[in-house]
Amino acid sequence: MRKNRLRLVGVLAAALVVTGLGAPAQAHGKPATLADLAQRHGRYFGSATDNPELVDEPYKKLLGSEFDQITPGNGMKWYATEPQPGVFDFSQGDEIVKLARSHHQKVRGHTLVWHSQLPDWVTSREWTADELRPVLKKHIQTEVRHYRGKVFAWDVVNEAFNEDGTYRETVFYKTLGPGYIADALRWARQADPKVKLYLNDYNIEGVGAKSDAYYNLAKQLKAQGVPLDGIGLQTHLALQYGYPTTLEDNLRRFAKLGLDTALTEVDIRMILPATEEKLAQQAQWYADLTDACLAVRRCVGITVWDYTDKYSWIPAFFEGQGAALPWDEQLQPKPAYHAIRDALK
Repeated sequence: MRKNRLRLVGVLAAALVVTGLGAPAQAHGKPATLADLAQRHGRYFGSATDNPELVDEPYKKLLGSEFDQITPGNGMKWYATEPQPGVFDFSQGDEIVKLARSHHQKVRGHTLVWHSQLPDWVTSREWTADELRPVLKKHIQTEVRHYRGKVFAWDVVNEAFNEDGTYRETVFYKTLGPGYIADALRWARQADPKVKLYLNDYNIEGVGAKSDAYYNLAKQLKAQGVPLDGIGLQTHLALQYGYPTTLEDNLRRFAKLGLDTALTEVDIRMILPATEEKLAQQAQWYADLTDACLAVRRCVGITVWDYTDKYSWIPAFFEGQGAALPWDEQLQPKPAYHAIRDALK
């Protein structure tokens, strides 16, 4: 059923656009956006963005019209927000919050505690626990207070585990032990009692050692009364590694713990060049992950990690790979875009 539907999707989409019937119409006569379609299911559909891209007016116009949620790709990370000890700069994050508010979009805060993109003053010295703990607390609480009421969720701790489910040996883990995660969540909750607090990671879409580690940690944190509202599954996928077929089961088990889930950084890369066959497979995967989120009530939304190949992070980090997003470099929708629409209808 799914395969037959997707084979027809490109042809039908093209034909319907020509006849003016390419999407369900809103009351004002404009085609429904991905956000409109997701809202009918009680979900959001968002995109990441980054400050340098905002000078691109055609890009910015589509960003403001198609989505109802925005994640700053870099502007809220530690290197940007506290470049010197105790010296805070929220200008990049503020720019994106202002843009989102002008389009009535909600903002996901990303990210408070992460081993990467730290300023040199954090990484270039040895810390004792007594030295690092107040630094970490101040960073978290200053940033969360700054954005209190302006973001709906925070990725509080990002990428805390290795692939085998062991703790990643970050400066925070090595200095403070595994309890830094619970502390970070508690400090964030003190600074904003209403914001949703998440743990976020990649390669935890399917059931396996790494997602088991998050499941067990979440169960432990909940039992201890630590504030944790959700798990963010980044969903950076690659055609050559196969689709995470246990995604829906994984979302369900976190929901049974009383947690929300979200697909937070979605892209589906391929080895270039892109072919019709690869783009069709990518489209099916986008539809399947959308179906999985819609099937689990506590999966609250989907965010693509920027929406266009023009600004994808993939080519710079994975040589010879790309074409990962639903719009191409000319901001034209690809088969993946039509497949997502089809899944949301």
